[in-house]
Amino acid sequence: MTLAFDTATAVATSALLRDGTLLGERISTPVRLLVDVDDLLREAGASPEELTGLVVGVGPGSFTGIRIGLSAARSLAFALSLKVAGVSTLRALAQGAPGAVPIVDAKRGEIFTLLDGIPACLRPAELELEAGTSCVGDGAVRYRPVWERAGAVVPPDPSALHLPLARFHAVLADEFGPAEQVDPLYLRIPDADRIRG
Repeated sequence: MTLAFDTATAVATSALLRDGTLLGERISTPVRLLVDVDDLLREAGASPEELTGLVVGVGPGSFTGIRIGLSAARSLAFALSLKVAGVSTLRALAQGAPGAVPIVDAKRGEIFTLLDGIPACLRPAELELEAGTSCVGDGAVRYRPVWERAGAVVPPDPSALHLPLARFHAVLADEFGPAEQVDPLYLRIPDADRIRG
């Protein structure tokens, strides 16, 4: 069984899969992550010892959110002797909406997105989109007027296409290894370091 979760945005997602089959999924907040994990295992009638791997979203997104996810993954991996794989939150968003541009709200008037497959941080006006392009993610929702003026299409706010669903992290995971080797994808320095600097 594989446990996957992402806490890089304001909405945390978690999923439990067995041999690629989705057993359960949760959507809540980062602070409820371990409660969601416990609920998933209980509902599947499984014990933590049955887990064979962990997949964690590494961002980009909220610095605190990413730290919550990585800390949980490292703690569970240590306690259960599990290998861990890290998957970009942007890649998971894109996997859930093929052909769409994934956009995560980076706060401070910026967004995280993929430019030619490479994670980038930029201002919304700097992202050039062709008319008819679909945009997904909390950044697509927040800056909807910008994208729609450019002729892009943004699904309705409550659409699940805007969530980096953990089931897609599990699909994308390819390299499992020691938890301490899974690095966060921040793209910029934390606010606290910026203020001190």
